[in-house]
Amino acid sequence: APRPDAAPFPMHATLSATSTRVVASAASRASLGATRAAANAATKPVPPTVARRSVFLASGMAPLLRLAGASSAVSHASAASARGASNSSSEIAKVLLDPKYPEVFPFGEKEMQRYDESSDFMFYAQPRFVKHIDDDAIGALTKYYKEVFPAVPKDGDDKVALLDVCSSWISHYPSGYEASANLRVSGLGMNEDELKKNPILSDYAVRDLNEDPTLPYEDNTFDVVTNAVSVDYLTKPLEMMKEVNRVLKPGGLAVMSFSNRCFPTKAVSVWTATGDLDHIWIVGAYFHFAGGFEGLAAEDISPKPGKTDPMYVVFARKEA
Repeated sequence: APRPDAAPFPMHATLSATSTRVVASAASRASLGATRAAANAATKPVPPTVARRSVFLASGMAPLLRLAGASSAVSHASAASARGASNSSSEIAKVLLDPKYPEVFPFGEKEMQRYDESSDFMFYAQPRFVKHIDDDAIGALTKYYKEVFPAVPKDGDDKVALLDVCSSWISHYPSGYEASANLRVSGLGMNEDELKKNPILSDYAVRDLNEDPTLPYEDNTFDVVTNAVSVDYLTKPLEMMKEVNRVLKPGGLAVMSFSNRCFPTKAVSVWTATGDLDHIWIVGAYFHFAGGFEGLAAEDISPKPGKTDPMYVVFARKEA
């Protein structure tokens, strides 16, 4: 996408809470320029600020998510879940029970723009051996993975293959899920130094999915594909999710997890302009419009709401 003259979506001080924190208002080009420089120099995503519910009013777009008045009317029917019944009583789970997606993919070039359209390889050239969410959120994600991953294969068992997309030096996988004769753990990321340090990987690939959203793997290869706290940076999410579906085995599980931290100049504009409930709807749309998935659902796995980083998962299985 062409580089915009200014942030494609104004980053207002009212954004919040449950929304991704942005460190600048749209008050002036000078302040945005300073924010961009600071964010590019930072090694960790920025934390959240004050709370807010859900408003999907990106510049010029009609509201797509209207939970404020509709959540009480949303059906409590059970949604297929990676591990059975998800927490359908939570607002997060309700979002995908009846998402009312339009007939066509609602996001175009404008919504996928970022304030910093420079090469992602330049941005990620410096290794960042840091954790992008706090330890409690990491623990919650690891616990979730343990509940939904296939069992670690023993001698004589069928082989299991896992893929971590947008991987780094740590994948947050449970203990025991590391490369072995019967367990393949592949990683795809932006920085080779980080990938080399990841102790669980059996193989890795370096790729900028915003330049080339294809995955360098054969069809029907993986039992599980994960993406942790990186979906907000994808500018070609629909193409990437079609690739995820392609490389999954029939019945295989795709898990997209995220919090409310980000490098704001590299996150897509539709993400920085919206809040957590909207993010569930957005990621669900990536699955929905990619096609070939079933049992689309979401879950709030935040370990200590209001005290630690929130943690959410959106997941579905490839149609058998």
